[in-house]
Amino acid sequence: MASHLPTGSSASQQQSGAAEMTSDTHHSGPTGLMRWLLTTNHKEIGTLYLLFSLAMFFIGGLFAMVVRAELFQPGLQLVQPEFFNQMTTMHGLIMVFGAVMPAFVGLANWMVPLQIGAPDMALPRLNNFSFWLLPVAFTMLLATLVMPGGAPNFGWTFYAPLSTTYAPPSTTFFIFSLHLAGISSILGAINIIATILNLRAPGMRMMDMPLFVWTWLITAFLLIAVMPVLAGVITMMLLDIHFGTSFFNAAGGGDPVLFQHLFWFFGHPEVYIMILPAFGIVSVIIPTFARKRLFGYASMVYATASIAILSFLVWAHHMFVVGLPLTAELFFMYSTMLISVPTGVKVFNWITTLFRGSLTFEPPMLFALAFVVLFTIGGFSGLMLAISPADFQYHDTYFVVAHFHYVLVPGAVFAIMAAVYYWLPKWTGHYPHLRLSQWHFWLSVVGVNLTFFPMHFAGLAGMPRRIPDYSLQFADFNMITSIGGFLFGLSQLLFVLVVVLCVRGGRKAPAQAWEGAEDLEWTVPSPAPLHTFETPPDFTPYRH
Repeated sequence: MASHLPTGSSASQQQSGAAEMTSDTHHSGPTGLMRWLLTTNHKEIGTLYLLFSLAMFFIGGLFAMVVRAELFQPGLQLVQPEFFNQMTTMHGLIMVFGAVMPAFVGLANWMVPLQIGAPDMALPRLNNFSFWLLPVAFTMLLATLVMPGGAPNFGWTFYAPLSTTYAPPSTTFFIFSLHLAGISSILGAINIIATILNLRAPGMRMMDMPLFVWTWLITAFLLIAVMPVLAGVITMMLLDIHFGTSFFNAAGGGDPVLFQHLFWFFGHPEVYIMILPAFGIVSVIIPTFARKRLFGYASMVYATASIAILSFLVWAHHMFVVGLPLTAELFFMYSTMLISVPTGVKVFNWITTLFRGSLTFEPPMLFALAFVVLFTIGGFSGLMLAISPADFQYHDTYFVVAHFHYVLVPGAVFAIMAAVYYWLPKWTGHYPHLRLSQWHFWLSVVGVNLTFFPMHFAGLAGMPRRIPDYSLQFADFNMITSIGGFLFGLSQLLFVLVVVLCVRGGRKAPAQAWEGAEDLEWTVPSPAPLHTFETPPDFTPYRH
């Protein structure tokens, strides 16, 4: 973070100056539907990403509710095992590629130019193209549900040969939809890097950038590095299915374990693609509501870069049971433990920032604090999974499901919600409804823990993942999990209500909506005009 408010100027002077700087607030050009189809404005494209993400969040959540309804009691209750497998697969694919990733890209589109004083993204037309690939990709993926043989049914990790030799015909459409989503991610990442490196306000050094900008810069390099690996592995799947190759077919001289190596070389950095921007969001919110500057800014930047680099060295901890050589098991066990060190640095810095701060507990701060506590629990269970001999017991059980949901739901999803509550005043000009926001927070926290904490015990007791039926010993855990899942899902309707009410009206927000917020976006009026920073802003850095 940096003190970006020009010295000696009052908030009203800043707001009037910003209003003059952004006097061109009208929208010239197409209107109605064509305006949104053709827009190259970073704020409108960011809004499109966020709305698309919200739609996918509810669709993916609906699939999860089918899974939890089936698992509410032992025995086959509502759906056939084949459809159950389709629901688990589609839930994972849509939540990862359709909900979490586009939400973070939407936040980057909206906020990165505002936080660095840029007038727009560096490549506006490419930005429009990047977004519109996504509705096409996910319409194609959802259409597989009504194709002959049904949707993909082999889990979101689509291990071969299950996804090649024994897959439904719709797998080809699934591969093409992932290609389109991957192209969208790569183009978006290039745009973010170009924007951050070239369009910063005069005088803003790299080490003056807010942590959200830093985490997205590093995330964008991760995307460019690993999305081509995903493209390669799904192209090899396509060749195995249609062109007689045997990359992953042992009968033809291929190796199914090769698929796992390639997938997880993409998959583990992908986990950090979904969490590094969350680290940036929390690193911006906590100092604001603690009324303190972030403790250890430079160490947070270096820790983020360290996590990104180490994420390429740990992929085979997902594969301890495939028969790795002992030396490989030791290497991946120790490298996985090592990656917890920079993550621990971040948690330490957040807690130290909170220490003796002048804390207030507005909705963004509540979600940020829940993130720190619950993500840390997910990190600890990850350390358990990193221990190779113990992982033989945990592997492919509900313990793993509990671990990654603690990382991704109170981790990535809570951070996205914190960001929405934090920046809604800047987007809409109104504060979110306080009481409804608090209800949303507490119901979400209770729902998340009711859903995912019992999964640890079911997994330790030996319950396998991705099964539509189970023995009586797991009944109580599954009933509690399903009740928690429905509570969490229904509580998200409150989130939509808060956002809609905020867009339609509410308590007016000034330019600096939150006391203690110091970044450049708080120098432009609320709501932010369509065009901002056409004249480069005043920028007064301080030494961290």
